[in-house]
Amino acid sequence: MSNINRTSRKIRTGIVVSDKRENTVTVAIELQYPHPKYGKIVKKTRNLHVHDENFDSKIGDTVEIMETKPISKTKRWRVIEVIERARWYRKNLGLR
Repeated sequence: MSNINRTSRKIRTGIVVSDKRENTVTVAIELQYPHPKYGKIVKKTRNLHVHDENFDSKIGDTVEIMETKPISKTKRWRVIEVIERARWYRKNLGLR
């Protein structure tokens, strides 16, 4: 059997846009690539369904996610860590 190294998994950074489902958040990833013909940089947003076991991330948080084995029909990613909390969320909790 081949031994798959965990460091070969894709790691992305994105912003949480929905946290309404249990153990799942939706993360928006912004991709930038040059247009094949004209060369202009094009921005594209991709929404990924991400497994969040600890319910750490809330709407607006910046999170780091890692590719993983299929968890459900649409979930192929999991949250590694919350990089930055949303500022409006901190203000509503009374935190600085």
